[in-house]
Amino acid sequence: AGIVFALCLQHLGSTIEVPLDRCPLCPAVPQPPTITKQSVKDYIVDPRDNIFIECEAKGNPVPTFSWTRNGKFFNVAKDPKVSMRRRSGTLVIDFHSGGRPEDYEGEYQCFARNDYGTALSSKIHLQVSRSSPWFRAPPLPWGWSGAPSPVSVPAVPTAMEPIQQDKRVSQGQNGDLYFSNVILQDALTDYSCNARFHFTHTIQQKNPFTLKVKTKKPHNETSLRNHTAMYSARGITETTPSFMYPYGTTSSQMVLRGVDLLLECIASGVPAPDIMWYKKGGELPVGKTKLENFNKALRISNVSEEDSGEYFCLASNKMGSIRHTISVRVKAAPYWLDEPENLILAPGEDGRLVCRANGNPKPSIQWLVNGEPIEASAHNPSREVAGDTIVFRDTQIGSSAVYQCNASNEHGYLLANAFVSVLDVPPRILAPRNQLIRVIQNNRTRLDCPFFGSPIPTLRWFKNGQGNTLDGGNYKAHENGSLEMFMARKEDQGIYTCVATNILGKAEAQVRLEVKDPTRIVRGPEDQVVKRGSMPRLHCRVKHDPTLRLTVTWLKDDAPLYLGSRMKKEDDGLTIFGVAERDQGDYTCVASTELDKDSAKAYLTVLALICVIAGLTARPDQPRDLELTDLAERSVRLTWIPGDDNNSPITGLAVEGVPAHAKGWHWVIFKVPSTQTIPCCRCNHAPAHNPKLFTLPAQCFVGQHTGKFPPGILGKLRSPEINPTGVQGAGTQKNNMEITWTPLNATQAYGPNLRYIVRWRRRDPRGSWYNETVRGPRHVVWNTPIYVPYEIKVQAENDFGRAPEPDTYIGYSGEDYPKAAPTDVRIRVLNSTAVALTWTRVHLDTIQGQLKEYRAYFWRDSSLLKNLWVSKKRQFVSFPGDRNRGIVSRLFPYSNYKLEMVVTNGRGDGPRSEVKEFPTPEGVPSSPRYLRIRQPNLEIINLEWDHPEHPNGVLTGYSLRYQPFNGTKTGRTVVENFSPNQTRFTLQRTDPISRYRFVLRARTQVGEGEPVVEESPALLDEGGAQRQHSETAQPLCCRDRGTAMANSNWANITWSHNYSAGTDFVVKYITSNKTERSIPVKAQTPSSVQLADLTPGMMYKLWVFPIWSSPSEHSYITFTTSSAYTKNQVDIATQGWFIGLMCAIALLVLILLIVCFIKRSRGGKYPVRDNKDEHLNPEDKNVEDGSFDYSDEDNKPLPNSQTSLDGTIKQQESDDSLVDYGEGGEGQFNEDGSFIGQYTVKKDKEETEGNESSEATSPVNAIYSL
Repeated sequence: AGIVFALCLQHLGSTIEVPLDRCPLCPAVPQPPTITKQSVKDYIVDPRDNIFIECEAKGNPVPTFSWTRNGKFFNVAKDPKVSMRRRSGTLVIDFHSGGRPEDYEGEYQCFARNDYGTALSSKIHLQVSRSSPWFRAPPLPWGWSGAPSPVSVPAVPTAMEPIQQDKRVSQGQNGDLYFSNVILQDALTDYSCNARFHFTHTIQQKNPFTLKVKTKKPHNETSLRNHTAMYSARGITETTPSFMYPYGTTSSQMVLRGVDLLLECIASGVPAPDIMWYKKGGELPVGKTKLENFNKALRISNVSEEDSGEYFCLASNKMGSIRHTISVRVKAAPYWLDEPENLILAPGEDGRLVCRANGNPKPSIQWLVNGEPIEASAHNPSREVAGDTIVFRDTQIGSSAVYQCNASNEHGYLLANAFVSVLDVPPRILAPRNQLIRVIQNNRTRLDCPFFGSPIPTLRWFKNGQGNTLDGGNYKAHENGSLEMFMARKEDQGIYTCVATNILGKAEAQVRLEVKDPTRIVRGPEDQVVKRGSMPRLHCRVKHDPTLRLTVTWLKDDAPLYLGSRMKKEDDGLTIFGVAERDQGDYTCVASTELDKDSAKAYLTVLALICVIAGLTARPDQPRDLELTDLAERSVRLTWIPGDDNNSPITGLAVEGVPAHAKGWHWVIFKVPSTQTIPCCRCNHAPAHNPKLFTLPAQCFVGQHTGKFPPGILGKLRSPEINPTGVQGAGTQKNNMEITWTPLNATQAYGPNLRYIVRWRRRDPRGSWYNETVRGPRHVVWNTPIYVPYEIKVQAENDFGRAPEPDTYIGYSGEDYPKAAPTDVRIRVLNSTAVALTWTRVHLDTIQGQLKEYRAYFWRDSSLLKNLWVSKKRQFVSFPGDRNRGIVSRLFPYSNYKLEMVVTNGRGDGPRSEVKEFPTPEGVPSSPRYLRIRQPNLEIINLEWDHPEHPNGVLTGYSLRYQPFNGTKTGRTVVENFSPNQTRFTLQRTDPISRYRFVLRARTQVGEGEPVVEESPALLDEGGAQRQHSETAQPLCCRDRGTAMANSNWANITWSHNYSAGTDFVVKYITSNKTERSIPVKAQTPSSVQLADLTPGMMYKLWVFPIWSSPSEHSYITFTTSSAYTKNQVDIATQGWFIGLMCAIALLVLILLIVCFIKRSRGGKYPVRDNKDEHLNPEDKNVEDGSFDYSDEDNKPLPNSQTSLDGTIKQQESDDSLVDYGEGGEGQFNEDGSFIGQYTVKKDKEETEGNESSEATSPVNAIYSL
């Protein structure tokens, strides 16, 4: 056996034993010593043998051993008789060469040391067995006939004949022989007491006693021996009882918890008194009490504190009664409430050792470190002692040690070792790599993955390298790393990976699970009746998994069949050549593989004579002339004349009977093989019954015929021979007990007016029986105490008498709700999703029923994240049986929880315990709610995601891994990290053809959470629109394979499967925006369905599964419908050249509009108010409105002419003079002879009056002003 490294997982509350010989790297892991084997505390040895004081330990390095004797160092090397076993601390004291074993008596203690600490054994008190001396013999006993004789006399005479004991004569627990009263026959001279020492197998005999009996007058005693009037006939005065042991009316007795308590009351009196036992203020402990020695002794097994109190025995005869009270006090040596456990910590971690013990009186706790009192050890700043707890904070390498906890009181002590080992070890998987587990379909299996590390690793299971952690539903992950699968299905096949993770790294191992088809016998052997010399064949056709090796064996009468030369075993059966009578019997075909087996059995009957007639076949004629002869109480002889078989072999005859008062023919009494030449049979062991009507149907392949014959009487009317079976007693309400049974049928009544006598009483020898006679199979007893045992008897009876005395059954009255709640509920956080619970169990008397389970109700009160809504739905975890610890798992990390405990019986829950609150630490987050992919063009991919539904802590960011792929070719994986508030990312494509696979995880300080995986949709080649896009799907759920052919708004789904031809399926699909639909598909070949009304350009997830199952969350395929246009056709509205062209056209249009405005607004009209000296031409068309057009066609302003600062158009030079338009002599000429005159003087006015409404608002003016 290799060194074993023990990891006591603080967070799991259990110890993992790591075999170092299976882990090449494990010997480098240090381990303080641990005591693995030691002798008992009180060690009694036989002086005739050598003495072996055991002490073995494990650790790394291998521990060395030393001993102390009576508190001082015991030098083994100095004593030639003492040696120590190699690689062990076991002491061997050899007396073959002489010596006195008594010289080595004393108190021994073993010390196991290595570099990391010292472990101690318990103090072993060594004693040599000795025969105890007899006490001084009492004087020669004598007594008057009929008087009591409480004397120490022999248990057996010298001839070693045991004394016949009864309630008058009995032996006490101290060895004395008590006579409640003596008679003349008690006078013997050879009473001898013999004491046997079990340890040394020796018997020590005391000198014989003589008992003399004196009589007051002579008489013939022999004739009155055992006579009921013996005392009165002898003239002996009858007396009231008095106690011989114990003395007086009261006494007390102290007993230690956990041992058996024996109370004894022996009384004298004439006649000999009866003894009854009671407990003051209550009943005797249920299920723990036993009356012994003719009710003179009361034994209470495994006493507890609740058994304390006053017990009294009542001795009574017809002359009176007397009572003795015994006050019982239950003390207790120390016993563990929380025994310290080994603690493995990583540097900087905190931990604690707890040593809680109870006893009466309360034990004191003393801590030691490496065998020395902790007060005297070197100061350790990371250690703090607080009563029964040592708290470690910020532990460091080098502080490993072994701590001892000593709990003691006046009745004993407890000593426990617990090491604290500070290690820095990354996770390690101890199981062999690449295990192969094979299991039969629908069977339970377990995948093992033992692990260790420091800090304690977290272990998770995955299937096929992806998906969520496997725990829940069909899976259960155990604390030791095992994954239990309740029912292995075909879809559960695959590679399972266990991953152990801590802050130093991770380790993983793979287990391949293969689910095999069960071995089944599809056609087994059938019962056959064959004639001697024929060749019967027994079929055994087997269906099994082709990958397993099949072995078929045959048994005859449950023993291996010897084939010999007359039998031939084939693949699908067994053939017997020349069958003989010795071949008759049970034949069993056993088909087995290395994983399972199946069997089928048949009986082969061999006949010496059989009638076979060839010819035409027809229905056989009925038998006739039925006669009953040789009528006995339990048998009758039947004879008849067979009917014609009509050329068809008769296969069998049946004798049927029914009570004369019943209707129909329903009871087959006896079946016999067909025989036309032997028209008689004998019905042996036929039950005695009422008059019968008999039929003899001759059965054959073409039908049957039944004839009635006159009634025949089979047997005699009599009382029932059996009683009902299946007797049960159970309460339907808290104050009743319903007694039920399986009634007798008509063939078991044996007489008219069948009824049942129901009797019951409390399960107490002094209880009285109650009875009731009923006819139905049920009786209810009311007004019963809550959940007490009853003795029940149900006896059948008819008009001819009763059945034999029935068996006694135990039933229970109704239950009530428990009265007490579990106390001292303690919670220890294991990890972010699990806590360990311990509690103090309720007393059995408070359950008021049958303990069903302890139940922990818990609910999530709030999240440690602000403003995060949580569901406060109450949940519960059941812990069946009488337990005081359990684990609550599947909690949400980083949350506040509340918890309360109850105990449950068949009626329901009891009161709730005090509500406990506890937080869970941070964990890894769940997957982001979604990951959406958009491809606006060939150059970029836009990603958008949402926060996880369950952050399980403070988010520190997101991790995105993406990888391009094209068919089976994959590119380099790129990792991007984002802040916790970022939910968008744009990827610049380097390859417009490849698709991308994105894996997004959120993370907290603990690590990364579950991933969400999406793939970018495939882009179609340039070409005509509506080109189909197809994608070959991954495997579907439940052994299916399928493909999806998708267009823009429809998809054809096809799949194949291995289910039966009539299997209906469900096609379920979900769009990328979480819209879900399901379509049932009837069984068809091939299996296909068309999905219509799909959204173009949308990605879909699709599941196909049988209608009687549910889909696996990760067993889906994806397909994408094509868009209404080809995505590689570039959108012209997004191209730069098109946008620039449109802008240029818009600018040209604007310029043209400006030119048009300028043309409409060239020139102007000026009002002429003073035209006295010049007469206008009457043909001028502007005369009527008092204005004239200053400009003409010859003098138009050019488009490029400038306006003045006030917005008027500059006058152009002209050959004509304007002098005629002047007024009076104020007109002037400028240098070129132009007439300026008053017109120029009134310019401002004209502009104000004439041009204010036209030119001032003209858009042309605004353009020119620029």
